[in-house]
Amino acid sequence: MRDFKNKYGPWALVAGASEGLGGAFAEKLAQLGLNLILVARRSDPLYALSAHLQEKYGVQIVAQSLDLSDFEAAKQFVTTLDLEIGLLVYNAAYAPIGYFNEVPEKDLDNIVSVNVRTPLLLTKLLSTKMIANKRGGIVLMSSLAGTQGSPKIATYAASKAFLMILAEGLWSEMEAYGVDVVACCAGAIITPGYQNAQSQKAPGTLEADQVAYEALHALGKGATIVPGFTN
Repeated sequence: MRDFKNKYGPWALVAGASEGLGGAFAEKLAQLGLNLILVARRSDPLYALSAHLQEKYGVQIVAQSLDLSDFEAAKQFVTTLDLEIGLLVYNAAYAPIGYFNEVPEKDLDNIVSVNVRTPLLLTKLLSTKMIANKRGGIVLMSSLAGTQGSPKIATYAASKAFLMILAEGLWSEMEAYGVDVVACCAGAIITPGYQNAQSQKAPGTLEADQVAYEALHALGKGATIVPGFTN
């Protein structure tokens, strides 16, 4: 990863970057010397992370609290930045748990907005400039849940399948332009949300920093990555 900054810098945008896996992605990229644009809904952990990384690694950081169910707000923010974004990491996700007939329509709409519409359109928006520059990278966080139908997370799993299939197609299309695309199909990850919801680890559970490292290391090596030997 010695040439990572030259290939995917000077700026990386991490969506869903307040803590957990998004925070791990941000830290790995800061270690590699990339300047960061960090976007997340919750402002307090987002700005705390930004201050920590800026002090520790000396990189430039732009942090913005945004609801990623609103693509137009995300687009307005990104298009007003006069920065060269060479890497997109889309980590944000909305994942209500419940049987389909019990899930409110609003939650279904949010799953589609956060997990499908915004990553799709941000990928379109940012890849246009990457293609023109003949370099760049896109990491879309999918999930092992996207490889099969799953009760109580049926719509979430379907949204993750969308990102995996999208990445496979874009990996083939964009390779000729020097733009690397990968879907990270992760299993269980130790994050604050996971720890609050689970009393014990599932088989194959990984630390967030390992998942972030394997996803970034997989850029340019194939369309999908499944972190962890057990997974």
